Amino acid sequence: MNRREHLKLAGLAALAVTLPPGGVFAQAPVQTRLVNPGVYRYRVGDFTVTAIQDGGISRPVEGLVTNAGLDAVQMALSEAFQPEDRFPITFTALVVDTGRHLVVIDTGAAGFFGANAGRLPQGFAAAGIDPAKVDTVLISHLHPDHVSGLRTASGQLLFANATIHAPEGELNYWLDEATAGRAPEPAKPFFQNAMRVLGPVSASIVRLSGEREIVPGITAIPAHGHAPGHTVFQITSGSEGLMVLGDVANNPALFVRYPDWRPAFDMDREMAAGTRKRLLDRIAADRLHVAGYHFPFPAHGHIRRDGTGFAYVPAPRVPHDG
Repeated sequence: MNRREHLKLAGLAALAVTLPPGGVFAQAPVQTRLVNPGVYRYRVGDFTVTAIQDGGISRPVEGLVTNAGLDAVQMALSEAFQPEDRFPITFTALVVDTGRHLVVIDTGAAGFFGANAGRLPQGFAAAGIDPAKVDTVLISHLHPDHVSGLRTASGQLLFANATIHAPEGELNYWLDEATAGRAPEPAKPFFQNAMRVLGPVSASIVRLSGEREIVPGITAIPAHGHAPGHTVFQITSGSEGLMVLGDVANNPALFVRYPDWRPAFDMDREMAAGTRKRLLDRIAADRLHVAGYHFPFPAHGHIRRDGTGFAYVPAPRVPHDG
């Protein structure tokens, strides 16, 4: 054996001595908790959009779609590489910096659905955005996962200096005591939550009705069906546009791919299906960006026509230094 071979074998022997059994160099404890909330920025023209993941929940797939069989629903989920037994529902709020206004669109669940949601304040901190600088809050509808984050755990308004805008039809419905009194028991917490969050400031809320520009570049568009006054928001800057869909379509593997499918949580399912097809067709035809509140994070992409339905095409995630 020559000197080079001897040194090589000696080096291998020394390395073997330093390795623990099985040859593993280092081990770390398995981490299962979310370290930081999801935060992602992208541009729409000259506007900067920050997506903040508030968290999420899941529910059984059975009974989710009222006009399609369980086998068909599970197949659609499987084709999208999603679980067939539990249906994930994530919450993504948006912050839009227009250069003149700092606008928040929907505000998360603030723990209404448990500990896995309600991370908006941490998301603002991670994004480096001061909630006190938000001047406009836009609410698509008054379901708890969209309005609860308006208040902190201590009950204070998170966006203390902002003007809140909400659909008139939503305020008339969810803040009406007579309607709340007639509601079935499972729905009563929704009414109570809306009253808790928005009741004390209802007189100062700007009520939205019809199609109207709220701040330059952001327009409210009625999109009823999921809820009585459900509203979407179209953002326009230069030649680019973003449609903020709210709950017009939930999981895109089901309700973008099959817009006629009717989820159990749409309040007027026939109207919601018509709204869904109309808006998805508009987004596809105009080649708009799209943001879906319950789409997989960062909930940003595009819509294209695909046979009798549509396909959601996630936008590439790219670094952004703005």
